[in-house]
Amino acid sequence: MNNKSMNEITKTFGKNVKSFRLELGISQEDLALRAHLHRTYIGSVERGERNISLENIICIASALQVAPSDLLKGI
Repeated sequence: MNNKSMNEITKTFGKNVKSFRLELGISQEDLALRAHLHRTYIGSVERGERNISLENIICIASALQVAPSDLLKGI
């Protein structure tokens, strides 16, 4: 098992979300609208402040047009 701390895991996940969002050229607000989540929630995910649910991982992945596993790379 990986020895990364939860803080490292959430930060890596957040960086992955932000990277895919920037590749699409959309704002946090646009991502939030596409994922049916609040803009401030997306911001806190990207900053690695949230340990989000599997359901929200799937919503964000769908909104970014990537597989949920793509958001977990490097974790």
